Amino acid sequence: MIAFKSPTRLRLIVVVSAVIAAAGAATVPAIIAGVIYAEWSDTLALLASGVIAGVVGLLGRRLVKTEVRFTSREGFAAVALSWMILILFGTLPYLISGTFDRPIDALFETSAGFTTTGATVLSDPGSLSHAMLLWRATTQWFGGMGIIVLSIAVLPMLGAGGVELARAEAPGPEPDRMTPRFRDTAERLWWLYVGLTLVVMVLLAIGDMSLFQAIAHSFTTMPTGGFSTEASSIGGFSAYTQWVVILFMLIAGVSFALHFRALSRPRAYLENRELFGFLSIIGVAILVVALGSWSFGSGVESRVRDAVFTAVTIVTGTGYATVDWAVWGPGVVLALLVFMFFGGMAGSTAGAVKTYRLGILFKTIGSSIKRISYPSLVSVQRFEGRAVEPRLVHNVIAFFVLYVGFFVAGAVLLGFLEPGLNLTTIGSASASAIGNVGPALGDLGPTSNYSGLGTDSKLVLSFLMLVGRLEIYPIVILLTHRWWRR
Repeated sequence: MIAFKSPTRLRLIVVVSAVIAAAGAATVPAIIAGVIYAEWSDTLALLASGVIAGVVGLLGRRLVKTEVRFTSREGFAAVALSWMILILFGTLPYLISGTFDRPIDALFETSAGFTTTGATVLSDPGSLSHAMLLWRATTQWFGGMGIIVLSIAVLPMLGAGGVELARAEAPGPEPDRMTPRFRDTAERLWWLYVGLTLVVMVLLAIGDMSLFQAIAHSFTTMPTGGFSTEASSIGGFSAYTQWVVILFMLIAGVSFALHFRALSRPRAYLENRELFGFLSIIGVAILVVALGSWSFGSGVESRVRDAVFTAVTIVTGTGYATVDWAVWGPGVVLALLVFMFFGGMAGSTAGAVKTYRLGILFKTIGSSIKRISYPSLVSVQRFEGRAVEPRLVHNVIAFFVLYVGFFVAGAVLLGFLEPGLNLTTIGSASASAIGNVGPALGDLGPTSNYSGLGTDSKLVLSFLMLVGRLEIYPIVILLTHRWWRR
């Protein structure tokens, strides 16, 4: 065994190896499905992929031994590198089985899976085998809570900095630990995640979904992923099924730490202001969508259901669809583009900017306006009853600027790469990718797919998906040349 006591790049092998091994273990559900349905070719491809990832991961862990804990900078870098490697190894089942003719399509589908974006290059997912459909869904399920959070339960035993990794992965102001040890917190959140997945699975199976469809959709509902086994997404299922999906998209958009606290103290929901803000955004989105789309439907219940479903799937970034919202009027279409930026609560599986950042941003704007009117006014911003530190305000503003910057840069690049697409399609594709939504507007709406885009465009969108899932900073830090200096 080789011991490395200081080089950062070699210490990262510990984390990356754990993630690669996890990618190998993630193939097990799909392998079982392949055996059940006697899909031997794809089953062997999944088995080979799992073995390759498992062997590489275990070898990496065995060859490197380190007792040095991560710094904050190293934690961010470990997160970014781990997700990149995870996506690369996640393409193996598609490549070995020949599911996609081009490697870029396998990379795009895998990126959309692990980042829970839900964008796809498949015109009909039902053409895939059961094994590959479940692998596709499993990538979203594992990506939902974050493969790094899962590894926190293991990393402290390896001597790595689990706390720093949690800080890098945490979608809120700080990691929301419910116990003194991050390992215990991660374990509790994952048990809750598994439990909710089982609940939605049972409820979907009671309806008009088959057991396999219920499993696959439960794997993509809780992570707000949006991959479906059907070309029509959720639109071909009953009203009951659609309302169940709506409910659990909302649940997935709420902080899992809040859910856990509410198990013993339901009043925690009523006391949480961020939850009130999130539900208020959902309410406004439903009203706007309903008013803009009312003339396109038939039947009151159907119109209300389509409006609620579309608003919830866009705000939470799930990406399911029951109707082709791309054909609605320009007002509601532009509103949907705006709602792609919102996202769910901190600590949820949703993407985009997040409710707490929007809240702090609006409070900062309000304070700035007050200072203009009353220059001598001294005010303290508060969030969830606690004073907001200037450092956090600065980070939120910087995040928002970077988020908009990546969105604009992505749209401009797509404009150059895809001159045949209109501005709505280009802008919404960039917003959808960085917000981890999935379907876009225009030519890339919910009834279309991304197969017609060029290789460079798919690479740009895959990169934006990763940037959005990791909330920008890990990627920015990894790409900063100073990080690579000794």
